[in-house]
Amino acid sequence: MRETTTLPPQRVSSVDAYRGFVMFLMMAEVLRFSRVAEAFPDSAFWAFMDFHQSHVPWVGCSLHDLIQPSFSFLVGVALPYSMASRASKSESVSMMWLHTIRRSLILVFLGIFLRSMHSEQTNFTFEDTLTQIGLGYPILFALGFASEKIQRDALAWGALGVILIGYAAAFALYPLPALDFDWSQTGTTADWEHNLKGFAAHWNKNTNAAWAFDRWFLNLFPREKPFEFNGGGYSTLSFIPTLGTMILGLIAGKWLKSATSYAWLLKRFVVTSAILLILALLLHFTGLNPIVKRIWTPAWTLFSGGCAFLLLAAFYFVVDVKENKSWFFPLIVIGTNSIAAYIIADGFGSFIRGSFKIHLGQHYDAVFGDGYASLISGALILLVEWLILRWMYKKKIFIKI
Repeated sequence: MRETTTLPPQRVSSVDAYRGFVMFLMMAEVLRFSRVAEAFPDSAFWAFMDFHQSHVPWVGCSLHDLIQPSFSFLVGVALPYSMASRASKSESVSMMWLHTIRRSLILVFLGIFLRSMHSEQTNFTFEDTLTQIGLGYPILFALGFASEKIQRDALAWGALGVILIGYAAAFALYPLPALDFDWSQTGTTADWEHNLKGFAAHWNKNTNAAWAFDRWFLNLFPREKPFEFNGGGYSTLSFIPTLGTMILGLIAGKWLKSATSYAWLLKRFVVTSAILLILALLLHFTGLNPIVKRIWTPAWTLFSGGCAFLLLAAFYFVVDVKENKSWFFPLIVIGTNSIAAYIIADGFGSFIRGSFKIHLGQHYDAVFGDGYASLISGALILLVEWLILRWMYKKKIFIKI
């Protein structure tokens, strides 16, 4: 394998390709594989595609479940490069902190804005990707700045351990539902098929510590009606273990930035991935801590972090080591402008779909039958969204926070 003694470039193509892949998965929701699977219930292929474009009900993982942790992980990967860029411009520490706080607030407010687009009033919710990253970003910066000064990973690993152990303890100490517990306030039932038994029941849907916190915290904000539960089981406090995912990305980013050998870096990524995955599976199958993305259990942080390290290694090997950047140009276009891609996908998909119906007719997408209609309309929406991003890429218009 070829060796190099120079630092990686300031913008690593494999990181942009990986980020573009993650954002493409999010944008591809417009294909609505679930509708195709419903139209062809006997098709194992469309059932498979539907599964991996959906979130699992509670325990486990699909490809779609890896979108948010990958995006969060890549925020951490990018931080050492961002800090180095600002330091090269002789930017003061106070200015770096001002930028960090500003970025954090913009992410939180942007997340709330996008979640409120179809509401009667502001929807104060803090469990989506952007707000979760925004809530933890200042702490991530503090860790990145401190670890950069001492040139060691021990601080980041230590912080990760404290976060995961503390978060697990909060759930474990929260009491399980009593016999007279009112399940109507949870949106689920005592006999829900995905409920866990024994000690693992501390991480059941809407009967846990994070759910109790949100029943207090979210009702501090103006709401159409009092908050009782999140239908998907998601919670504000997930930003704490999400910070753990970003810390794993920070560690990966430091290794990537300081790498002097492709072989050394890939070996570190793969070994770290294996260790994280083994730890996660041990926690899960021993019943100590289940792998649940919706409340970002510590086991999920380790499991998804292991997957992220492995995916980053794969993209790094194919794009940078084998120098196949041109193959991934469509993904790099998306990955270099990920915030724009997020806004376009989250805020303009329905507008584009409606415009097609106006100008092409109500049934333009049924050319191959109603069963494939969502694929036709979704593919056209994806094409329009990508062409917008391609134009922005060509004009060097990048949304930076």
